[in-house]
Amino acid sequence: MPTTITMPALSPTMTEGTLARWLIKEGDSVSAGDIIAEIETDKATMEVEAVDEGSVGQLLVPEGTEGVPVNQPIALLLDESEDASSLASFQAPVAAPTEPPAAAAPSPSLAATVAPDPAPVTPAATPASAPSAAPGERIFASPLARRMAEKTGLDLAVIQGTGPRGRILKADIESALSGAPVQAVQPPQAAAPAETAAPLVTTHALPVGESELIPHTNMRKVIARRLLESKQTVPHFYLTVDCEIDRLLATRKELNDRDAADYKISVNDFVIRAVALALRKTPDTNVSWSEEGMIRYGSVDISVAVAIDAGLITPIIRNADHKGLAEISAEMKDLALRAREGKLMPEEYQGGTFSISNLGMFGVREFSAIINPPQSAILAVGAGEQRPVVKEGALSVATVMSCTLSCDHRVVDGALGVQLLGVFKSFIEEPMTMLL
Repeated sequence: MPTTITMPALSPTMTEGTLARWLIKEGDSVSAGDIIAEIETDKATMEVEAVDEGSVGQLLVPEGTEGVPVNQPIALLLDESEDASSLASFQAPVAAPTEPPAAAAPSPSLAATVAPDPAPVTPAATPASAPSAAPGERIFASPLARRMAEKTGLDLAVIQGTGPRGRILKADIESALSGAPVQAVQPPQAAAPAETAAPLVTTHALPVGESELIPHTNMRKVIARRLLESKQTVPHFYLTVDCEIDRLLATRKELNDRDAADYKISVNDFVIRAVALALRKTPDTNVSWSEEGMIRYGSVDISVAVAIDAGLITPIIRNADHKGLAEISAEMKDLALRAREGKLMPEEYQGGTFSISNLGMFGVREFSAIINPPQSAILAVGAGEQRPVVKEGALSVATVMSCTLSCDHRVVDGALGVQLLGVFKSFIEEPMTMLL
Protein backbone atom coordinates (compact mmCIF):
# COMPACT_ATOMS: atom_id res chain seq x y z
CA MET A 1 0.00 0.00 0.00
CA PRO A 2 1.44 3.44 -0.88
CA THR A 3 2.83 5.54 1.96
CA THR A 4 1.11 8.88 2.47
CA ILE A 5 3.12 12.11 2.97
CA THR A 6 0.98 14.70 4.75
CA MET A 7 1.19 18.45 5.30
CA PRO A 8 3.34 18.73 8.46
CA ALA A 9 2.61 20.94 11.45
CA LEU A 10 5.73 23.13 11.58
CA SER A 11 4.66 24.94 14.75
CA PRO A 12 2.24 24.17 17.61
CA THR A 13 -0.32 26.67 16.31
CA MET A 14 -0.09 25.92 12.58
CA THR A 15 -3.38 24.81 11.02
CA GLU A 16 -2.60 25.26 7.32
CA GLY A 17 0.26 26.20 5.02
CA THR A 18 1.24 26.92 1.43
CA LEU A 19 3.11 24.29 -0.56
CA ALA A 20 5.62 26.73 -2.03
CA ARG A 21 7.80 24.35 -4.02
CA TRP A 22 8.37 20.65 -4.65
CA LEU A 23 12.02 19.57 -4.66
CA ILE A 24 11.09 16.13 -6.01
CA LYS A 25 9.12 14.89 -9.00
CA GLU A 26 7.09 11.78 -9.72
CA GLY A 27 9.36 8.79 -10.23
CA ASP A 28 12.22 10.10 -8.06
CA SER A 29 13.73 7.91 -5.36
CA VAL A 30 13.50 9.35 -1.86
CA SER A 31 15.38 8.38 1.30
CA ALA A 32 14.60 9.33 4.90
CA GLY A 33 16.10 12.75 5.60
CA ASP A 34 15.95 13.99 2.00
CA ILE A 35 14.57 17.51 1.53
CA ILE A 36 11.36 17.05 -0.48
CA ALA A 37 9.48 20.37 -0.33
CA GLU A 38 9.38 23.96 0.87
CA ILE A 39 6.36 24.88 2.99
CA GLU A 40 5.38 28.52 3.59
CA THR A 41 3.87 29.26 7.00
CA ASP A 42 2.57 32.63 8.16
CA LYS A 43 6.12 33.80 8.95
CA ALA A 44 8.69 31.77 7.04
CA THR A 45 9.43 29.27 4.30
CA MET A 46 10.75 26.02 5.74
CA GLU A 47 12.24 22.88 4.23
CA VAL A 48 10.51 19.56 4.88
CA GLU A 49 12.38 16.26 5.13
CA ALA A 50 11.09 12.82 4.14
CA VAL A 51 10.61 10.37 7.02
CA ASP A 52 10.13 7.29 4.79
CA GLU A 53 11.89 5.96 1.73
CA GLY A 54 10.59 4.82 -1.65
CA SER A 55 9.82 6.26 -5.05
CA VAL A 56 7.46 9.18 -5.62
CA GLY A 57 4.26 7.71 -7.00
CA GLN A 58 2.09 10.83 -7.13
CA LEU A 59 2.22 14.49 -6.07
CA LEU A 60 -1.29 15.19 -4.82
CA VAL A 61 -0.92 18.95 -4.23
CA PRO A 62 0.55 21.26 -6.92
CA GLU A 63 3.22 23.84 -6.20
CA GLY A 64 1.88 27.18 -5.02
CA THR A 65 -1.29 25.75 -3.45
CA GLU A 66 -2.38 27.88 -0.51
CA GLY A 67 -4.37 26.90 2.56
CA VAL A 68 -3.40 23.21 2.64
CA PRO A 69 -4.66 21.92 6.04
CA VAL A 70 -2.25 20.20 8.39
CA ASN A 71 -2.34 16.40 7.97
CA GLN A 72 -3.84 16.59 4.49
CA PRO A 73 -2.10 14.10 2.12
CA ILE A 74 0.21 15.90 -0.30
CA ALA A 75 2.10 13.02 -1.93
CA LEU A 76 2.28 9.21 -2.18
CA LEU A 77 5.39 7.04 -1.93
CA LEU A 78 5.75 3.54 -3.41
CA ASP A 79 8.05 0.88 -1.95
CA GLU A 80 10.17 -1.54 -3.95
CA SER A 81 7.33 -4.04 -4.39
CA GLU A 82 4.84 -1.49 -5.74
CA ASP A 83 4.41 0.22 -9.08
CA ALA A 84 2.08 2.85 -10.53
CA SER A 85 -0.80 0.35 -10.69
CA SER A 86 -0.93 0.43 -6.87
CA LEU A 87 -2.19 4.00 -7.05
CA ALA A 88 -5.34 3.14 -9.02
CA SER A 89 -7.17 1.50 -6.12
CA PHE A 90 -5.61 3.51 -3.32
CA GLN A 91 -7.51 6.33 -1.68
CA ALA A 92 -5.55 8.65 0.58
CA PRO A 93 -7.10 9.24 4.03
CA VAL A 94 -8.87 12.56 4.58
CA ALA A 95 -7.38 14.93 7.14
CA ALA A 96 -9.47 15.20 10.28
CA PRO A 97 -11.20 18.57 10.83
CA THR A 98 -9.18 20.87 13.05
CA GLU A 99 -11.68 23.72 13.50
CA PRO A 100 -12.17 25.04 17.03
CA PRO A 101 -15.58 24.87 18.76
CA ALA A 102 -18.06 27.46 17.53
CA ALA A 103 -18.25 29.26 20.86
CA ALA A 104 -14.52 29.45 21.43
CA ALA A 105 -12.94 32.90 21.07
CA PRO A 106 -9.28 33.21 20.07
CA SER A 107 -6.89 34.19 22.84
CA PRO A 108 -4.01 36.59 22.16
CA SER A 109 -1.55 33.72 21.77
CA LEU A 110 -3.75 32.05 19.16
CA ALA A 111 -4.73 35.15 17.22
CA ALA A 112 -2.16 34.43 14.53
CA THR A 113 -3.70 31.07 13.66
CA VAL A 114 -7.46 31.61 13.85
CA ALA A 115 -8.87 33.15 10.69
CA PRO A 116 -12.19 35.02 10.76
CA ASP A 117 -15.03 33.71 8.65
CA PRO A 118 -15.37 35.62 5.36
CA ALA A 119 -18.50 37.69 4.79
CA PRO A 120 -21.03 35.99 2.49
CA VAL A 121 -21.32 37.40 -1.03
CA THR A 122 -23.67 36.83 -3.90
CA PRO A 123 -22.47 33.91 -6.07
CA ALA A 124 -22.14 34.32 -9.81
CA ALA A 125 -23.07 30.73 -10.47
CA THR A 126 -24.00 27.90 -8.08
CA PRO A 127 -25.58 24.50 -8.55
CA ALA A 128 -29.07 23.84 -7.28
CA SER A 129 -28.40 22.37 -3.83
CA ALA A 130 -29.84 22.58 -0.37
CA PRO A 131 -28.28 25.05 2.03
CA SER A 132 -25.67 23.44 4.26
CA ALA A 133 -26.64 25.55 7.27
CA ALA A 134 -29.77 27.20 8.62
CA PRO A 135 -29.78 30.98 9.19
CA GLY A 136 -27.53 31.85 12.11
CA GLU A 137 -26.02 28.36 12.23
CA ARG A 138 -22.27 27.91 11.83
CA ILE A 139 -21.05 26.82 8.41
CA PHE A 140 -18.38 24.12 8.55
CA ALA A 141 -15.83 24.47 5.75
CA SER A 142 -12.13 23.79 5.30
CA PRO A 143 -9.83 26.85 5.22
CA LEU A 144 -9.07 26.22 1.53
CA ALA A 145 -12.78 25.98 0.69
CA ARG A 146 -13.44 29.28 2.46
CA ARG A 147 -10.63 30.98 0.56
CA MET A 148 -11.84 29.61 -2.79
CA ALA A 149 -15.41 30.70 -2.03
CA GLU A 150 -14.29 34.20 -1.08
CA LYS A 151 -12.19 34.62 -4.21
CA THR A 152 -14.92 33.37 -6.56
CA GLY A 153 -17.90 35.02 -4.87
CA LEU A 154 -19.66 31.83 -3.78
CA ASP A 155 -21.99 31.85 -0.79
CA LEU A 156 -21.06 28.93 1.48
CA ALA A 157 -24.58 28.90 2.91
CA VAL A 158 -26.01 27.50 -0.33
CA ILE A 159 -23.45 24.73 -0.84
CA GLN A 160 -24.04 21.20 0.45
CA GLY A 161 -20.81 19.85 1.98
CA THR A 162 -19.74 16.25 1.45
CA GLY A 163 -17.19 16.07 4.28
CA PRO A 164 -17.70 14.93 7.88
CA ARG A 165 -20.69 16.64 9.55
CA GLY A 166 -21.50 18.31 6.23
CA ARG A 167 -18.13 20.08 6.10
CA ILE A 168 -17.60 21.91 2.81
CA LEU A 169 -14.43 20.75 1.04
CA LYS A 170 -12.40 21.94 -1.93
CA ALA A 171 -14.18 19.39 -4.17
CA ASP A 172 -17.56 20.89 -3.23
CA ILE A 173 -16.40 24.37 -4.30
CA GLU A 174 -15.02 23.00 -7.58
CA SER A 175 -18.31 21.18 -8.19
CA ALA A 176 -20.24 24.38 -7.53
CA LEU A 177 -18.08 26.33 -9.97
CA SER A 178 -18.52 23.77 -12.73
CA GLY A 179 -22.30 23.42 -12.29
CA ALA A 180 -25.00 25.00 -14.47
CA PRO A 181 -25.74 28.66 -13.62
CA VAL A 182 -28.88 28.86 -11.50
CA GLN A 183 -30.31 31.35 -9.04
CA ALA A 184 -28.64 31.10 -5.64
CA VAL A 185 -30.75 29.64 -2.83
CA GLN A 186 -31.43 32.41 -0.33
CA PRO A 187 -31.99 31.66 3.37
CA PRO A 188 -35.52 32.31 4.71
CA GLN A 189 -36.16 35.91 5.64
CA ALA A 190 -38.93 37.73 7.41
CA ALA A 191 -41.64 39.04 5.12
CA ALA A 192 -40.95 42.56 3.91
CA PRO A 193 -42.14 44.75 1.02
CA ALA A 194 -40.17 43.94 -2.13
CA GLU A 195 -39.39 47.58 -2.81
CA THR A 196 -37.58 47.94 0.56
CA ALA A 197 -35.26 44.95 0.13
CA ALA A 198 -31.64 46.02 -0.23
CA PRO A 199 -29.88 44.29 -3.14
CA LEU A 200 -26.90 42.06 -2.39
CA VAL A 201 -23.65 43.12 -4.06
CA THR A 202 -20.31 41.46 -4.51
CA THR A 203 -17.46 42.59 -2.28
CA HIS A 204 -14.80 41.95 -4.91
CA ALA A 205 -15.60 44.48 -7.61
CA LEU A 206 -12.53 46.48 -8.63
CA PRO A 207 -12.59 50.22 -9.32
CA VAL A 208 -12.07 51.36 -12.89
CA GLY A 209 -8.65 52.53 -14.02
CA GLU A 210 -5.24 51.10 -13.28
CA SER A 211 -6.16 49.51 -9.91
CA GLU A 212 -5.67 45.83 -9.20
CA LEU A 213 -6.57 43.46 -6.36
CA ILE A 214 -3.44 41.96 -4.78
CA PRO A 215 -4.27 38.88 -2.66
CA HIS A 216 -3.06 39.01 0.94
CA THR A 217 -0.17 36.77 1.93
CA ASN A 218 -0.50 34.57 5.02
CA MET A 219 1.96 36.85 6.82
CA ARG A 220 0.02 40.01 5.99
CA LYS A 221 -3.23 38.43 7.25
CA VAL A 222 -1.59 37.47 10.54
CA ILE A 223 -0.06 40.94 10.98
CA ALA A 224 -3.44 42.56 10.31
CA ARG A 225 -5.29 40.32 12.78
CA ARG A 226 -2.74 40.66 15.56
CA LEU A 227 -2.33 44.44 15.31
CA LEU A 228 -6.09 44.97 15.18
CA GLU A 229 -6.51 42.71 18.19
CA SER A 230 -3.77 44.55 20.06
CA LYS A 231 -5.23 48.04 19.54
CA GLN A 232 -8.76 46.84 20.36
CA THR A 233 -7.99 44.81 23.49
CA VAL A 234 -4.76 46.21 24.99
CA PRO A 235 -4.98 49.60 26.80
CA HIS A 236 -1.89 51.33 25.40
CA PHE A 237 -0.16 54.32 26.93
CA TYR A 238 3.10 55.91 25.85
CA LEU A 239 6.21 57.33 27.53
CA THR A 240 9.01 59.10 25.64
CA VAL A 241 12.55 59.77 26.82
CA ASP A 242 15.43 61.57 25.08
CA CYS A 243 18.83 59.88 25.41
CA GLU A 244 22.14 61.59 24.68
CA ILE A 245 24.28 59.09 22.79
CA ASP A 246 27.58 60.91 22.13
CA ARG A 247 29.41 58.68 24.64
CA LEU A 248 27.76 55.60 23.16
CA LEU A 249 28.89 56.54 19.66
CA ALA A 250 32.42 57.14 20.89
CA THR A 251 32.49 53.77 22.70
CA ARG A 252 31.11 52.04 19.62
CA LYS A 253 33.81 53.59 17.42
CA GLU A 254 36.53 52.60 19.86
CA LEU A 255 35.33 48.99 19.99
CA ASN A 256 34.89 48.64 16.23
CA ASP A 257 38.26 50.25 15.45
CA ARG A 258 40.27 47.84 17.59
CA ASP A 259 42.87 45.92 15.59
CA ALA A 260 41.73 42.54 16.90
CA ALA A 261 38.02 43.27 16.55
CA ASP A 262 36.15 40.66 14.50
CA TYR A 263 32.79 42.36 14.86
CA LYS A 264 30.98 45.56 13.94
CA ILE A 265 28.68 46.61 16.75
CA SER A 266 25.68 48.78 15.83
CA VAL A 267 23.71 51.26 17.89
CA ASN A 268 20.87 48.74 17.80
CA ASP A 269 23.09 46.18 19.55
CA PHE A 270 23.66 48.68 22.37
CA VAL A 271 19.89 49.26 22.56
CA ILE A 272 19.18 45.52 22.82
CA ARG A 273 21.77 45.14 25.56
CA ALA A 274 20.49 48.18 27.47
CA VAL A 275 16.86 47.00 27.29
CA ALA A 276 17.83 43.50 28.46
CA LEU A 277 19.78 44.82 31.46
CA ALA A 278 16.98 47.28 32.30
CA LEU A 279 14.41 44.45 32.28
CA ARG A 280 16.65 42.39 34.57
CA LYS A 281 16.82 45.35 37.02
CA THR A 282 13.06 45.96 36.80
CA PRO A 283 11.57 42.42 36.66
CA ASP A 284 8.04 43.71 37.24
CA THR A 285 8.10 45.13 33.70
CA ASN A 286 9.08 41.78 32.13
CA VAL A 287 5.51 40.52 32.40
CA SER A 288 2.32 39.66 30.51
CA TRP A 289 -1.37 39.86 31.29
CA SER A 290 -3.58 36.79 31.53
CA GLU A 291 -7.10 36.38 32.88
CA GLU A 292 -5.79 34.05 35.60
CA GLY A 293 -3.01 36.34 36.77
CA MET A 294 0.09 38.30 35.80
CA ILE A 295 2.87 36.24 34.21
CA ARG A 296 6.36 37.30 35.27
CA TYR A 297 8.95 35.82 32.92
CA GLY A 298 12.03 34.06 34.25
CA SER A 299 14.15 34.98 31.21
CA VAL A 300 14.71 38.13 29.16
CA ASP A 301 13.98 37.27 25.52
CA ILE A 302 14.08 40.32 23.25
CA SER A 303 12.05 40.32 20.02
CA VAL A 304 13.57 42.66 17.44
CA ALA A 305 11.44 43.84 14.53
CA VAL A 306 12.95 43.13 11.10
CA ALA A 307 11.37 44.40 7.88
CA ILE A 308 11.15 41.83 5.07
CA ASP A 309 9.46 41.90 1.66
CA ALA A 310 6.29 40.19 2.94
CA GLY A 311 5.87 42.40 6.01
CA LEU A 312 7.43 42.27 9.45
CA ILE A 313 8.96 39.51 11.59
CA THR A 314 10.46 39.59 15.08
CA PRO A 315 13.40 37.20 15.58
CA ILE A 316 14.34 36.73 19.22
CA ILE A 317 17.59 37.19 21.14
CA ARG A 318 17.14 34.62 23.93
CA ASN A 319 18.53 35.39 27.41
CA ALA A 320 19.78 38.72 26.08
CA ASP A 321 20.70 39.96 29.56
CA HIS A 322 23.39 37.26 29.76
CA LYS A 323 24.98 38.05 26.37
CA GLY A 324 27.63 40.61 25.59
CA LEU A 325 27.57 43.15 22.78
CA ALA A 326 29.68 41.04 20.41
CA GLU A 327 27.46 37.98 20.89
CA ILE A 328 24.28 40.01 20.47
CA SER A 329 25.71 41.61 17.31
CA ALA A 330 26.66 38.28 15.71
CA GLU A 331 23.35 36.63 16.62
CA MET A 332 21.28 39.58 15.42
CA LYS A 333 23.06 39.67 12.04
CA ASP A 334 22.44 35.94 11.55
CA LEU A 335 18.77 36.15 12.56
CA ALA A 336 18.10 39.20 10.36
CA LEU A 337 19.73 37.54 7.34
CA ARG A 338 17.76 34.32 7.71
CA ALA A 339 14.57 36.30 8.39
CA ARG A 340 14.90 38.06 5.03
CA GLU A 341 15.53 34.70 3.37
CA GLY A 342 12.46 33.19 5.07
CA LYS A 343 14.59 30.54 6.80
CA LEU A 344 13.79 31.13 10.48
CA MET A 345 12.49 28.25 12.59
CA PRO A 346 9.24 28.96 14.54
CA GLU A 347 11.06 28.89 17.88
CA GLU A 348 13.33 31.69 16.61
CA TYR A 349 10.49 34.21 16.26
CA GLN A 350 7.79 32.98 18.66
CA GLY A 351 7.71 33.59 22.41
CA GLY A 352 9.68 36.76 23.18
CA THR A 353 8.98 38.71 26.39
CA PHE A 354 9.64 42.28 25.13
CA SER A 355 9.95 43.90 21.68
CA ILE A 356 12.14 46.58 20.10
CA SER A 357 11.29 48.41 16.88
CA ASN A 358 14.11 50.63 15.58
CA LEU A 359 13.39 52.98 12.67
CA GLY A 360 16.31 55.28 13.41
CA MET A 361 18.29 53.98 10.43
CA PHE A 362 15.47 55.27 8.20
CA GLY A 363 15.71 58.79 9.61
CA VAL A 364 12.51 58.59 11.69
CA ARG A 365 12.89 60.95 14.64
CA GLU A 366 10.16 59.57 16.91
CA PHE A 367 7.20 57.17 16.69
CA SER A 368 4.91 54.98 18.80
CA ALA A 369 4.78 51.22 18.21
CA ILE A 370 1.90 48.77 18.73
CA ILE A 371 2.36 46.13 21.44
CA ASN A 372 2.81 42.57 20.22
CA PRO A 373 0.48 40.39 22.39
CA PRO A 374 0.88 38.64 24.72
CA GLN A 375 3.84 40.90 25.52
CA SER A 376 3.12 43.99 27.59
CA ALA A 377 5.56 46.54 26.14
CA ILE A 378 7.52 47.56 23.06
CA LEU A 379 10.24 50.20 22.69
CA ALA A 380 10.20 52.39 19.56
CA VAL A 381 13.67 53.79 18.82
CA GLY A 382 14.17 56.88 16.68
CA ALA A 383 17.19 58.34 14.91
CA GLY A 384 20.12 59.89 16.75
CA GLU A 385 20.45 63.49 15.62
CA GLN A 386 22.20 66.60 16.79
CA ARG A 387 19.92 68.88 18.78
CA PRO A 388 20.38 71.96 20.96
CA VAL A 389 20.39 71.10 24.67
CA VAL A 390 20.85 73.12 27.83
CA LYS A 391 23.57 71.98 30.24
CA GLU A 392 24.26 73.84 33.48
CA GLY A 393 22.47 76.90 32.12
CA ALA A 394 24.44 77.00 28.87
CA LEU A 395 23.25 76.06 25.38
CA SER A 396 25.20 73.29 23.68
CA VAL A 397 24.73 70.61 21.00
CA ALA A 398 24.35 66.89 21.68
CA THR A 399 23.39 63.81 19.68
CA VAL A 400 19.96 62.86 20.99
CA MET A 401 17.91 59.71 20.36
CA SER A 402 14.19 59.71 21.25
CA CYS A 403 12.75 56.40 22.49
CA THR A 404 9.04 55.79 23.13
CA LEU A 405 7.81 52.96 25.35
CA SER A 406 4.33 51.58 24.62
CA CYS A 407 2.90 49.89 27.74
CA ASP A 408 -0.06 47.63 28.51
CA HIS A 409 -1.66 49.57 31.36
CA ARG A 410 -3.17 46.39 32.81
CA VAL A 411 0.24 45.22 34.05
CA VAL A 412 2.72 48.08 33.50
CA ASP A 413 1.46 51.33 34.99
CA GLY A 414 3.05 54.74 34.63
CA ALA A 415 5.44 54.43 37.56
CA LEU A 416 6.78 51.08 36.37
CA GLY A 417 7.17 52.34 32.81
CA VAL A 418 9.10 55.40 34.00
CA GLN A 419 11.33 53.18 36.15
CA LEU A 420 12.18 50.95 33.16
CA LEU A 421 12.91 53.93 30.91
CA GLY A 422 15.06 55.56 33.58
CA VAL A 423 17.28 52.48 33.90
CA PHE A 424 17.44 52.10 30.11
CA LYS A 425 18.45 55.77 29.70
CA SER A 426 21.22 55.41 32.30
CA PHE A 427 22.73 52.46 30.40
CA ILE A 428 22.53 54.25 27.05
CA GLU A 429 24.12 57.45 28.38
CA GLU A 430 26.81 55.55 30.35
CA PRO A 431 27.63 52.77 27.85
CA MET A 432 30.69 51.56 29.79
CA THR A 433 28.31 50.18 32.45
CA MET A 434 27.02 47.73 29.83
CA LEU A 435 30.51 46.31 29.38
CA LEU A 436 30.95 45.30 33.04
